[in-house]
Amino acid sequence: MLRLLRGAVLPAAACQEGGGGGGESRYEKLFKKLDANADGRVDIAELQTGLSAMGIPLGKAAEEKIFQAGDTNQDGQLDFEEFMQYLKDHEKKMKLAFKSLDKNNDGKIEASEVVQALKILGINISERQAEKILQSIDADGTMTVDWNEWRDHFMFNPATDIEDIIRYWKHSTVLDIGDSLTIPDEFTEEEKKSGQWWKQLLSGGVAGAVSRTGTAPLDRLKVMMQVHSSKSNKMNIVDGFKQMLKEGGIRSLWRGNGVNVVKIAPETAIKFWAYEQYKKLFANKDGKIGMIERFISGSLAGATAQTSIYPMEVLKTRLAVGKTGQYSGMFDCAKKILKREGVKAFYKGYIPNILGIIPYAGIDLAVYEALKNTWLEHYASDSANPGVLVLLGCGTASSTCGQLASYPLALIRTRMQAQASVEGAPQLNMVALFRKIISAEGVQGLYRGITPNFMKTG
Repeated sequence: MLRLLRGAVLPAAACQEGGGGGGESRYEKLFKKLDANADGRVDIAELQTGLSAMGIPLGKAAEEKIFQAGDTNQDGQLDFEEFMQYLKDHEKKMKLAFKSLDKNNDGKIEASEVVQALKILGINISERQAEKILQSIDADGTMTVDWNEWRDHFMFNPATDIEDIIRYWKHSTVLDIGDSLTIPDEFTEEEKKSGQWWKQLLSGGVAGAVSRTGTAPLDRLKVMMQVHSSKSNKMNIVDGFKQMLKEGGIRSLWRGNGVNVVKIAPETAIKFWAYEQYKKLFANKDGKIGMIERFISGSLAGATAQTSIYPMEVLKTRLAVGKTGQYSGMFDCAKKILKREGVKAFYKGYIPNILGIIPYAGIDLAVYEALKNTWLEHYASDSANPGVLVLLGCGTASSTCGQLASYPLALIRTRMQAQASVEGAPQLNMVALFRKIISAEGVQGLYRGITPNFMKTG
C-alpha cells in the first residue's frame, strides 16, 4: 500500500538532477498536496497531515526534523522555494548515501551489499532478511534497488547518510535497569572521529541518572526484599514500602541512590574504553569482528568496569539496607566498613556479580537478535524502519529474559554484600548461600524482589 501511494505521488522521474522545469512542476504538485489551505505556505500541522494522507506517516520527531531543515528563514512556515530547495538538498545527500552502499558501482543496491553495510555496524543478518528490507524499497520487483527507487523511498526520510538509515537496528541500550550487565553501545568510526560518541554517552549518563533517581524507591525495595524476605518472613511490595516509610520517612526511599548515580560516569567510561580495546584484541587481520567476538568483548568490558567500581556497589547495598542514622553518607559508610571489616569487604559478592554478566548479556543479545530477525522476516517488506515502539518492545523483552536468567546470581551477590550489616547473619560464601536458600525456600527463594525489579524496567 505504501509503495502504491508513493508511486502515485512521487513517480520515478519526480526529481531529476539539475531541477529542470518538469521537475519543478512536480515539486509544485507535491507542494499543493501539502498546502491544505492554499495560502502558498505549509506549516508543521499541514506537513504532518499531508504526509499521513499520502501514506507516509514518519512520526512527529522526523517530521519536525524535516521542517526545521527546510524552514531556512525560521518563520514557522515553508514557502515553495524553501520546500523545493529542501528536496533538492536532501536528494543530494541521498545520492551520496546510495553510492556509499553501492559497493560495486553498478547503479543498483543488492542484498549482499545491505548485509555488508549492516555488518560494519555490528548487525548480522542473512541475505534473505536483507531481501526483505529491499522489498520495502524495490518498486519493480527486481530484488535490487536502483537510484530512482532509493530516492523516491527516502524522499521524506530525514536521514542524512547511510549510517542514519541502517542505524535503525543498531542494538542500543535503551533501558537502564541499574545493573552494568549489557553489552556497550556500538559507535561507528565517523561517530568516534566527530566526537558524537561522547555526546551520546553523556546524554545516556544524564538519562540514566534521571531514570535511576525515578526508580530508586523500587530499587531499594528490591534490595530489602532480597536481603530480608524469606519463607518465614514474607515481604510483599506494600509491606516493604510501609516498613521503609515507618522506619525513615519519605527520604529513606532514596537511600543509596546517590552512589548509584555517581557510579554511572566511571562505569560507562571504563566500559566503553575496555570494549574498544577488547574488540581490537579479538579482531581479525582486516580489523573486522564477528558477533561471538563482539559478545565476548562486551562481556569482558562489563567485567572490567564492574571490577573497577565494585566497591561502590557494596556501598549502595549497605546504605540501602542501613537504618536511619547508621551512616551519614557514602564516605561515612566506606570508613566504617573499612574500619570494621577491612578492604576485602568491598569485594563481597564479586564472583556471583561477574558470573551474572555472561547469562544476562548473552541472553539479552540473543533474544534481541531473534526478535529483530522475526520482525525483518514478517514486516520488513512494508517498511525498513521498525519504529520506536518495536525497538522498545524488543529491548524490554530481551532485558526481561536476561534478568530471569541472571537474577539468582544478583540475589546471592546482594546478600553477600549485606551479610555483615544484618545482625546474626552467618558469613556464607556463594555456594553455601545457594544451598541454604534452596533447602529453606526452594527455587522461589532465588527470585525474592524480582517484581519491583521488573517494575523498574516497565
